[in-house]
Amino acid sequence: MNSSGAAAGLGLASAASWGGSDFVGGIGARRAPALLVVASGHIFSLLVLLAICIGMRFAIPGKHDLIYAAVGGFEGSLALAVFYRALAMGAMGLTAALCGLLTALVPVLYSVAHEGLPGPLTGVGLAMGLAAIWLITHTPEAKGTETNPRAPSAATMHASLLLGALAGVGFGTQLILFKIAGGGGALWAMTSARAAGVAALFIVLVAMPPKGPWRGFWLTGIVAGALDTIGNLFYFEASRFGRLDVAALVCSLYPGVTILLAAVVLHEWPTRRQVAGMALALCAVAVLSV
Repeated sequence: MNSSGAAAGLGLASAASWGGSDFVGGIGARRAPALLVVASGHIFSLLVLLAICIGMRFAIPGKHDLIYAAVGGFEGSLALAVFYRALAMGAMGLTAALCGLLTALVPVLYSVAHEGLPGPLTGVGLAMGLAAIWLITHTPEAKGTETNPRAPSAATMHASLLLGALAGVGFGTQLILFKIAGGGGALWAMTSARAAGVAALFIVLVAMPPKGPWRGFWLTGIVAGALDTIGNLFYFEASRFGRLDVAALVCSLYPGVTILLAAVVLHEWPTRRQVAGMALALCAVAVLSV
């Protein structure tokens, strides 16, 4: 298998894990505050990673790799808190679509700047992938305040989109930092990222304690955290095999997996737009694998 095919295949594995994590986390967030679900998953996965790295006596990578991974874990967790805040403000469909698009676009632009322009076929695949992410994540919003009093005001919608864009830039930056940190050992890099992520979430929880019951979130948090960690490790490997833009874009297709799981398990069927986006995503992966 060529490097592009390996990157695309590992990227799909990462997308499947991340999509499963979001699905399980979403189930948990229906019963408890989402940040508590995420925090419990981060804590559990951090303890498991520490046990594996210490128990297996893996060599500790250089300070450079650990620092980049820690920065990525810290700012990625803050971006997650910002994203949840943006979704809570309204305009969820457009906010999620903008965030998802920027999550993929930021690493693509970074890769083009540092690795040069991709080949024509790869460029077509990247464009198809970005379009697929928009179709999958964007859902039509409710009608305006004239017919729907619960619809967010224009100012609130603008603030939501701004925070969603900020979160997308944060997620995309995290993918870049993980790519830089992945050369020294993925498990130790992931451990460093998780430790910093736990610290960031602790700060958020202390500064803005979530409303709702502080119970009933550990099980879903642990499963979601485990899947998220596996997805991150697949991403580390995907980014090693090929260009960053290919790995990051394929991994960013994870919302399609979440939608498929919701359809199969909860019978929450996707829209025609989302089905078209998932079909386009498969075509994009096929093109990027060549």
